[in-house]
Amino acid sequence: MPQILIVEDEAAIADTLVYALQAEGFTTHWSSLGSEALTLLESGRFDLAILDVGLPDISGFEVCKRLRRFSEVPVIFLTARSEEIDRVVGLEIGADDYVVKPFSPREVAARVKVILRRMVPRETSESAAPGVFQIDDAAFRIHYHGQALSLTRHEFRLLRTLLGQPGRVFSREQLLEALGVPSEAGYERNIDSHIKSLRAKLRSVAATEEPIQTHRGLGYSFEPAV
Repeated sequence: MPQILIVEDEAAIADTLVYALQAEGFTTHWSSLGSEALTLLESGRFDLAILDVGLPDISGFEVCKRLRRFSEVPVIFLTARSEEIDRVVGLEIGADDYVVKPFSPREVAARVKVILRRMVPRETSESAAPGVFQIDDAAFRIHYHGQALSLTRHEFRLLRTLLGQPGRVFSREQLLEALGVPSEAGYERNIDSHIKSLRAKLRSVAATEEPIQTHRGLGYSFEPAV
């Protein structure tokens, strides 16, 4: 049974989330402090964290940054902020979704289910990949020219999507869907940041190759070397 960590300093909000998630069959644990949440997350027993941005000790953004040093557990941010820059920052530091208060607890529970479904490994570990790439879906790992790439979960899913259909041009909206982020959320430019990071990691292995191509006004594609 998936275990969800709720990191929220307002007890009334936490209680509504606990009720909604337990009604969907999840096991929940509540923490009101970011420092305590990091200690709990280090145990590795949680499948997802719901993280308030405005915590009393350290910000939720800082908690997520520190979390990403040792774990890729999915994160959903809760915040009273609605500015686009805050949503973009949250996703760039490794969050999977972003919910603005006030929100529907049932909607949050639905988003949790969607993210966890995408985290289930495929039955077949090794997947065929074009040319110099080798994909290990179960381990969320991709090898390039025989070298394992150090990818975040978002980077893995983006590259996996592009490799799955060589030559196809994916729009930013389609790539957002591959990450499990609603396309209407306004995060399209976040894809550009992930692609930039991916290209840098690929060039560190093969400096002269450009497997990811930009199609201005359209999106991105993977083009195998001839």
